Amino acid sequence: MANATTITTGSTEPSEELDPRTTVYIACGLIVALFGIYFPVLRNMVHHWSIIEDYQHGFIVAPLALFFAYERRWELEEAPIKGSWLGMLPLLIGLTSLAIGRLGTELMTMRWGFVFTLIGLVLLLLGRDIFKILAFPLFFLFLMVPLPASLTNTVAFPLQLMAAKFAVFSLQELGIPALVEGNIIHLAHTELFVHEACSGLRSLMALITLGVVFAHFFKRGVLWIQILLIASTIPIAIFVNAFRVALTGYLAHKFGEEAAGGAIHDFQGIFTFGMAFFILLGEGRLIEWLLGFSNRPGLSTSGQENDPSPPGTGNLENSGGTQ
Repeated sequence: MANATTITTGSTEPSEELDPRTTVYIACGLIVALFGIYFPVLRNMVHHWSIIEDYQHGFIVAPLALFFAYERRWELEEAPIKGSWLGMLPLLIGLTSLAIGRLGTELMTMRWGFVFTLIGLVLLLLGRDIFKILAFPLFFLFLMVPLPASLTNTVAFPLQLMAAKFAVFSLQELGIPALVEGNIIHLAHTELFVHEACSGLRSLMALITLGVVFAHFFKRGVLWIQILLIASTIPIAIFVNAFRVALTGYLAHKFGEEAAGGAIHDFQGIFTFGMAFFILLGEGRLIEWLLGFSNRPGLSTSGQENDPSPPGTGNLENSGGTQ
């Protein structure tokens, strides 16, 4: 990384100049200490991933964040190291979140506190230039933090009702007698209960993470397209989960209740998540086609066609003179 420069008085950057290599060593040492301080919190979070299927995507978030940082290694080598006092703000937020979380036994607050503290250390010791380069990998880490149970229960139940209503509507359109009562689907010979696990929250969280990764590699630098792709993962996840519930109801009606559970039910989850991924890819291809169509040479932004005059001829009025 480039050598540090002298800092003028009154700036938001630390006034004492340190050798860049020494600064990096200090930052690495403090990050290791940070892992030691938050080790009980991180261990509990990893255990949460292992027992709650809705958040098993958390296992790949940290490796992906490291990969995103690694692919920026050439930019990091060129960036100057100039610590910024602005890092004190996220650092204080992180440490305060840890303290409040311990007092109130609020896990999400402590877990978010780890990410905020990490962001604060990077900004405080390495500076704004390094932080700008590592901003995406750092903020990507928030996706590994599970939501509190109170929030997931609030979100999951409306998703259950939505999936049940869509399934009943689809079955009725296929001529299959079905009736919905809350999150219970009544069929001719059986009943299906749309459990919390069938709310689609699991596929929603995983698909949002996948959407962020896909948007990162798709149309880099075009922020509005990336935001559109990420936002579209929410309706896509809701649709494919409702489709899965409807498919379960169809199989239960045609082949019995046994066809709605076990390995068949698990395979449906894999199939519908793959379908969601291909819908996201199709959306990306559609955006590419629309952008390519709007940028065709035959079309102009003013809504006028290009000059149809053959090569070698010009407009006498615009030639700068007359013959």
